[in-house]
Amino acid sequence: MPPVPRRIPDPDGLAALDRWRNGASDRPTLATAVRWSLQHLAEEAPGATVEVRVPPFGVAQCVAGLQHRRGTPPNVVETDAATWLGLVVGELTWGEAVTSGRVHASGQRADLAHVLPLHD
Repeated sequence: MPPVPRRIPDPDGLAALDRWRNGASDRPTLATAVRWSLQHLAEEAPGATVEVRVPPFGVAQCVAGLQHRRGTPPNVVETDAATWLGLVVGELTWGEAVTSGRVHASGQRADLAHVLPLHD
């Protein structure tokens, strides 16, 4: 049985997100903010239709619908930590991020415009 990932408490995640907003870019701050926001995304849009990847910090499955079970999922969103956190707090829109190439989204359901921003 795989280990259960540690849940980041909301106060810790929000504190990391606030530090990032204030210019912190150290690895522990980025890791906590990204992992907490992915955890929050999975709660806000439960499901397993879309896989969101923010390497090297984390991955989450979200959005209700058909689930993928093996191999590469058909609906994948991938981006870097700074872009992801910009989307989370509303400093960047989904359309801007996709158009500029800062977000790579593949698959018919790989659109998170309806759930972002997560926190403003």
